[in-house]
Amino acid sequence: MISSREEVTAMILAQKVAKGIKWSEVADAIGLSNEWTTAACLGQMTFDKRQATIAGELFDLTDEAVAWLQIVPYKGSLPTAVPTDPLIYRWYEVVNVYGSTIKELIHEEFGDGIMSAIDFSMDIQREEDPNGDRVNVVLSGKFLPYKSF
Repeated sequence: MISSREEVTAMILAQKVAKGIKWSEVADAIGLSNEWTTAACLGQMTFDKRQATIAGELFDLTDEAVAWLQIVPYKGSLPTAVPTDPLIYRWYEVVNVYGSTIKELIHEEFGDGIMSAIDFSMDIQREEDPNGDRVNVVLSGKFLPYKSF
């Protein structure tokens, strides 16, 4: 019996390694972006029945595990307040160093509000560079202004 969505994530990761599956192959099969599909497989998004069934077939999941993929997850996958994984820590560092700049420039351009992580898209690409390839990340979120009441 499965008791948490984290157990299903562990099953998916184990099968990904065992079968040599790439996230892009899963995204192609499901028909959504590599970024969203990977987040869903890692337990941060909710699959609909069709998507969960496809993921279940790719990763040889039980019917119970497929059902867990369709339950709204508890979002937030970091095990600690300050991340210890070096790649994730660099994102934390970006927010620490540039967060106030990002906030200031968004508020200057849009006014008082936030960038949505719900009405949101992300694109991660390799950018070839003779001095060493670069990671190109584009984040796009709907601006949501604060309302007066």
